Formats: sequence, structure tokens, C-alpha cells
Amino acid sequence: MARLSFSCIVFYFIFIIIVLLKEGTVCTVVFQPKFILASGPKISAFLVGNISGVSLTLSAVSPLSATGSLPPPSCIPVSQTQWNLSTEFIGKSALLVRVNLNRSLELCGNETSQDCCPESLCVQETLRVSVCADDTLKTSLIIQTQIYALIVPSKPLSENRTVIPNQVFQPLGRCPCDVSPDVCDIRCCCDPNCTQEMLGLFLNQCLPGPFGGSLSPVPDYQCSAQSSENDPDWFPFLCVVSPSDNNPFLGLFYNGGTVSPKPRPSFQTHQVTAPVPPVNYRQGDPIFTEADGYFTIPQNSGLGQCVENAPVAFLENFECQCVRRLQFCPSQSDNLRVKVKDGRGGVVTVNVADEVASDLSLFLSDSSEPISGSQQSCSLVLSLRYTFYWRENGLTGITVLRTTANISTGPAVSFTSRHSAVFVNGNETSQPYSGNPGYQVKRSVIGGILDSDTGVIQRAQINLWQPGGEGLCSSADLRPVLFGINSTSGCLIPASLPNLTQCSQLRETVRAVLGGLVTSTLVSRTGKPDFNNITDWLNITISQQNSSQPAEGSRGVCAGVPTHLHVNIRTVIRGSVQGVPQKIILAVEISFRETTWRIECDVGGPNPCLDPEVMQNFAVTSSVTFTEYPLSSQPPRSRFSINFTEFDCDRNDVCWNELAFPLTRYYTGEPYSQALAKGLILVFFFIAASVLGTPWRQIRQVPITLELY
Repeated sequence: MARLSFSCIVFYFIFIIIVLLKEGTVCTVVFQPKFILASGPKISAFLVGNISGVSLTLSAVSPLSATGSLPPPSCIPVSQTQWNLSTEFIGKSALLVRVNLNRSLELCGNETSQDCCPESLCVQETLRVSVCADDTLKTSLIIQTQIYALIVPSKPLSENRTVIPNQVFQPLGRCPCDVSPDVCDIRCCCDPNCTQEMLGLFLNQCLPGPFGGSLSPVPDYQCSAQSSENDPDWFPFLCVVSPSDNNPFLGLFYNGGTVSPKPRPSFQTHQVTAPVPPVNYRQGDPIFTEADGYFTIPQNSGLGQCVENAPVAFLENFECQCVRRLQFCPSQSDNLRVKVKDGRGGVVTVNVADEVASDLSLFLSDSSEPISGSQQSCSLVLSLRYTFYWRENGLTGITVLRTTANISTGPAVSFTSRHSAVFVNGNETSQPYSGNPGYQVKRSVIGGILDSDTGVIQRAQINLWQPGGEGLCSSADLRPVLFGINSTSGCLIPASLPNLTQCSQLRETVRAVLGGLVTSTLVSRTGKPDFNNITDWLNITISQQNSSQPAEGSRGVCAGVPTHLHVNIRTVIRGSVQGVPQKIILAVEISFRETTWRIECDVGGPNPCLDPEVMQNFAVTSSVTFTEYPLSSQPPRSRFSINFTEFDCDRNDVCWNELAFPLTRYYTGEPYSQALAKGLILVFFFIAASVLGTPWRQIRQVPITLELY
């Protein structure tokens, strides 16, 4: 029964709420807050709820004399007030209600005025703001005001301020030991709060010195210390004129130190100072132009966004890509031939080289996407590749390769601009080394070609493919072979049915394409070779395959096509520098691998077996492997200890036949008679130096020493 009665109570309670909501007795709007105790002339509150079609009235109310309670609210204003009511909509369901006092709060003085306050308690009344809709009261706000008058001085405020003397020249207080206000400090005899009875307790134990208020008296030698009655005979001719502030106790409590304020978080805008160009560049320093501005190149930020005007840091390589929508033609970039400070007191001018992009697949996201609407052809800068040549703490030259192309605009066209900066040690004609003396991992393998006219080795490349876009060899980029990194890459060569019929020409074409990767005939043993010394270089060996293939192939089939180029580099560790093993190259061998190309007729699309104009792509690859020989526990044998041939002077470090080369018939630098005479003179001086030297002098002194003994 208890459980049933509780359910009935809940049911009746819900029923009453529904009836009240139906009859509209529950307010749909409410004040926040509903009661305000105000002490100022400006009051505000929020009316929240269904505020459509509501009206507000303001009236002053007072408690009824019979009951002492306020009269019930009404939609009709009871009386006029000295307050103004204003509203402001805050959204669709909120209303800001403001109540402002419409009178002065100044206290009445000698001159009577109706707008002044006769007493200090100027305003004390109760206000009610009633909210009505269709003459129906919705809610009300009670405001209890108690406002005091403002006391305005009749005279302007005084500008007198307490002047604190400079502690360097004058003590801050005459009684430094007086540290407690309105309290007598023990043993502080100069404290004015101490009575004579209190001073009698510690009169003989006062704090000494200036801290206790015991300032030194004026010395006798000062002119202001003597009176007219006690003037000595030398006074005032020998007295000292000195200001009273000059005494030995000045600055006793002043250490002269300053406290620098610590930086605190601030919401103010950070004031960026003007850049100051350094005298010499260091790694990480920004590079400056001749006008003392930053030399900028678009770069990627840490959040992956593209920063257009990012300063270039000295010796900091970077490469960035910026994707942009090409809806209209952008403005052309400024003049790239900028004068840049070289860090050594001079300037260098950027040397600009231009090229036109032949393959737009590296820059356009989808060049085949149809473009709707009006089109406009734009000349765009797709790539800027900077090369900074440096030496010590300065720049020796700057070059930039600018790649441009004509692209049609459209809402669906987006292109990728590429920017890079590479710092190269040396002049513009020099290139960086790959180690000192041994190769460093991930550095380029140095190749070269011997110039028969000058005898100087010209630097050349050993490359691999870096395909992009459609993957064709004709549009693929090249990347250098990095020491110690095994890698494989490839690309596609299109061929038709007539091409496979002429196998001999097809083999030569493919071999030429593969041979273009390695243009070097020599390779450097070490990472820092001498381009004038052939002994620092090795010949690149090409492995020849003895295979006879027919010049003409059958229909759609061609055998013996060199489709793979392999570079095998053998290395070994030779010594160490500061504990770091130094790796050198022993040999480089290039080999080709042949396969058979065959036209596939059953492919989707046009049939290449029926249409001779249809091309089919065939893959060609290139690879490089590094084979490291095990480190031998014994030191390597020199060419002196390896006697290839007894009289072979080209392969031995020591050639016994040329021991007396100037005296032999093989010497043709001058006549034989002169060479023989000079040789005999050298032999005479050698014998004389030997006889007159230290060993013979010691031998001659031995008998004399024995006689003296």
C-alpha cells in the first residue's frame, strides 16, 4: 500500500504540472537575477525565455503600511521614477535590461540646487520592472537601491608628493633603526616613539653607528664647524669648505646594484627589431641583401604550410613544395638578380639561368582533367633551384635555375611549385668532396674523364634514374650514386612493332640510354681526389658479354636487349682518422643483363600487333651494389715489397735502373757532359761533407783524448 500511495502522489504531481502549463500559469520568461541590491547609478539584468511580444514597465514601489509587504506587480506603471529603462536584444531568447539613474549624485553645498543630494544617502528606494505580454504579467524584477552621494573636492587636488632623496648622496632616513611604526624599537635611541622612560632602559646600549642614528659630528677642519668665539689663529685661511652631504657615511646602505625585471607574459604585440647583418656568416645565420634585408625563398613551415618570405639560413640546405590553386594568373616574381652580402665586406649578384619545363606531370596534379569555363594562359615559375657557393665564412657566388611553363587557368587546376637551396663549398666551378680522405656514407661517388689535351681529369657523374610523372626514361631525372647505399631504379621505354623488327638498332638505342647513366671512365679511390694526379683514380671496367644475336628479329620478338645496367663497387677499409674508419674504392665494374622483348597482342585498348603506330612500354632498370672486402689484420703491402718485374719502373715504387738517373744515357734534359760534370761535383761535396762531418771529427779526437787521460 505504501508503494501504491507513492505512485499516486507522483501521478497527481505530474497532472498538476500539466494543468498549470496548459493554463499558462507557469512563466515562460524569467529574470536573471530576480533580485538586485544596487549601490551604483547603473543596473543591468537579463530577461531569458520567450521574449517575443513582451513589454517592460518600470515603477517605484513601497511597502504597504498594513502588511509591510510590497504590492502585487501590475502591467500599469504606478508612478514616475527618476530612472530610465532601456533594453537590448542578445540573441533570439535573451534581452539585456538596463536601468540608469537620471540625476546627479553630487552633495549639495552652499549653493542650493534641485539636482543635488541634500544628504550623504542620496537615493534609497525600491524599483520593480514588470514584464507583460497581451496585458498579462509574465515576471518581474525587484531592485533595492541604496546610493550615497559623491563628495567632490571644492579645490583642485594637490600635486604634492613625497620626495625620496637619492640614497647615493643622502640616507633615506635619519633613524634607520626605526623599523616599527608607532612603536618604540628596542636599542633605537633615535626612535621618536620612545619616551624618556623607555630610553632610560637601554640608553647605555644604543645601536652604534649611522644605523642607530649616531651620525658623525662635523669635523673641526670644516669652515662651518668653528664659531667666532673659538676660532683658531689659522682659521679661516686653512679651513675646508665642504657641503654637509659630503660625509664618510654616504651610501652606507646603498650597494649600487640594480634589479632587472624578469620578462612576463604579455598580450601586447611583439615589437620586431630591425635585422642586424652579421660581420661574418656562421651556420644558421640569415643571409642579407645589400639593402640590409633578409634574402628570402619560399619554404615549408613546421606545420607543413608554405611560407612565402622565409629567410635563407647560411649552410642550411632545404627543399620544399608548395601546392597552389591556379584560378587566375598570379603576379610575376620580382627580379631574381638580387645583390647579396657575401659576409666578407662585399656583395655577390645572383646569376639566373632559365629553362622551359618539357614535362608538366611533375608540377600539375592532373593535367588531363577537363577545365570548364573561361581559360587564360599564364606564364608561371614552377621551380627555383638555388646553389650557394661558399668558402670560409662568406659566399663566393649564387646561381638559380628558374623553370617556367605556360599553363591554362581554371578552378580545377592546381600546380606544385618547387624551391630548393644547396650550399656548395668552393667556387662556382668546383663541386663538394665526398670525404677526407676516405668516402663518407651517403656522399656522391666521384667519377671523372681524363682530358687528353691538358692531362687534367674533368669531373663526371655516375647516376641512377629517378623517374617521375608517367615513368618514361625520356622525362626521368637523374640522381647520383651515393657511397655505401645499395639501390635500384628503373623507367619505361616505348617501342612499337617495327622497332622490335630492327633488333640491332633497338639494342644500340637501349644500350645508349643505359650508358648515359655512367658517363665517367674513371672513379676516384678516395673522397678527396687530386684531379691532376692519375694515381688517385681507377679505371671503370665494363664487362663484355660474348653473345651473338641476329640483327633482325622475328615478328614482335627481339632477343638480347640490354635492359639492366648493374654497377658493382668494391670497397675496403684503409686505416682510420681519429678512430673513424676510412673507406676507399678498390674497383668499379659495370655489367649489362640482356632479356627478350616481346609485343603483347592481347592487351586492352589498341592492338600493337595490328597497328604499327601503337607503342608498348618496356621496363629498363639500373642498380648499384657496394661490396666491402673484409679488413685484413696485416698492414697492406706496398708496391715496393711487391716486385712485379725487376726492371719494370712503371709498376714499382723503386726503380733500381734510375738510381743514378742524371748520370745515365736516359737523362735528356741537358748534354751528357754537363750532367756528368755536375754529378761529379755533387759526389765531391758529398765526400767532403762526410769527411768533415761529426763522425770523422770524433774519430780524429780519440787519440788526443787518450793522451790527456
